[in-house]
Amino acid sequence: MKESQFIKRNQAKWQEIWNSVHFGKSTPDKLADMYLDLTSDLAFAQTNYPDSHTTAYLNDLAFRLHNRIYRKEPFTWKKLVRIWTHLLPRTMYECRKSLLFSFLAFMLFTIIGVFSQLTDENYSRLVLGDEYVDQTLQNIANGQPTHVYNDSPEVTSFVMITYNNLMVDLRTFISGIFTCIGTLVFLFYNGIMLGSFQTFFFQNGYGWESVLAIWQHGALEIPTCILSGAAGITLGNGWLFPGTHSRFEAFKQSAKKGLTMMLGIIPITILAGFIEGFITRHTELPDALRIAAIVVEFTFVVVYFVIYPLRFKHS
Repeated sequence: MKESQFIKRNQAKWQEIWNSVHFGKSTPDKLADMYLDLTSDLAFAQTNYPDSHTTAYLNDLAFRLHNRIYRKEPFTWKKLVRIWTHLLPRTMYECRKSLLFSFLAFMLFTIIGVFSQLTDENYSRLVLGDEYVDQTLQNIANGQPTHVYNDSPEVTSFVMITYNNLMVDLRTFISGIFTCIGTLVFLFYNGIMLGSFQTFFFQNGYGWESVLAIWQHGALEIPTCILSGAAGITLGNGWLFPGTHSRFEAFKQSAKKGLTMMLGIIPITILAGFIEGFITRHTELPDALRIAAIVVEFTFVVVYFVIYPLRFKHS
């Protein structure tokens, strides 16, 4: 494409960006979209017209737009609310394919865990370890199948469980840098562990009780595993599919999206740890109450992370 054609095709867009930079007429999300378009144009110009005035102009405009987007402003509660009502759901919509892939992969690995346990009752020992399985079998023999949740004081359990789960989520996300393979490894391990673990209880006659106990926190904990997988896949996609951007620039953008997703995962993981540490142990609670809690938690996850982001489809 000739430089004159390139300028004519994009001049109106560049003028709009210039107005937004100097007169502040656009929302933060609109500025972010402009920045993506502008850096794409800049990359094209640097490749085809490296020494032209057009490239110099776009470079300067990109620098000014970057400063406007990332300039430091005082913290306000309004900004915090906007993160949760706008930035995070929008990012979830943009990364919906990664989320779907993570969900399908996790479900496949869970099914593998189920069939592996059904085929070999000792498979759970391979995944969960002999000590844990033997302890659980002893608890089952004592008529307390989920007594493992009562072994430690509530506060200690909450802290240890939450720390462990946060580390799992973080490792699942960071492993995405290895072209998503690392993330899939963590999804595989967690999926087969869930499948074999749940099947193990059904094989020993306590399937329903295990569902009522485990899924009180699992209704939040398992989705965070899938969400951190989606964040890791998003991170890896920056390396694998840079599109019109340089690989490094694409990675920076995907890393930002992944970190935004992790921002939404952290409080959910903490809440799941709180439930597991303080509430799951109370097996004497009415079944109706435990079922209601599980339904509410699942509904929240689906509505906030899947349904609500659809409102950003045309934004």
